[in-house]
Amino acid sequence: MSNTVKVLGISGSLRSNSTNTNVIKSFFNLLPCNTACHLFSGLDTLPHFDPGKVETEAVLSFKQLLSASDVVIICTPEYAFGVPGVLKNALDWTVSSGEFNEKRVVAISASPLNSGADKALASLLLTLTALGSRQAEHLSLSIPNIKAKLNSEGELIDEKTIGQLQKIATNLFTIMN
Repeated sequence: MSNTVKVLGISGSLRSNSTNTNVIKSFFNLLPCNTACHLFSGLDTLPHFDPGKVETEAVLSFKQLLSASDVVIICTPEYAFGVPGVLKNALDWTVSSGEFNEKRVVAISASPLNSGADKALASLLLTLTALGSRQAEHLSLSIPNIKAKLNSEGELIDEKTIGQLQKIATNLFTIMN
């Protein structure tokens, strides 16, 4: 690939030092040099979804970032067996406008629990299917016991998990070529 691939990362957590945000940053570091990565940090600026409501500047900006991206990576925690409300709200804003239609999406869940937030990942994949995204089984990952896999700086240090993310990055760019 000779052109720059634009990758947008969306963390399902609002915490400033979220493990999910750190997983996205680790994934960014595994991508080839012809990528331009941007981490979206405005989930908390999006108003509650209302299909009859005029879109705010925050919603329009979010949709523009999605439209301009070649790939979206989403990493989410699990709240009450699903994705956090702020992430679902953001995705709902795109239901009728098609920003995810045919978009390549990497879906990851990470949790301190043994389950790896697998129910949130299943819920996220279902929503992404409804949005028309292009996903494949080898572009998703559930990461259990995430806190044991990060150092005190929040950097991913678990070799197995790094290898799994590298495989996803390789699969992604193989598909795109």
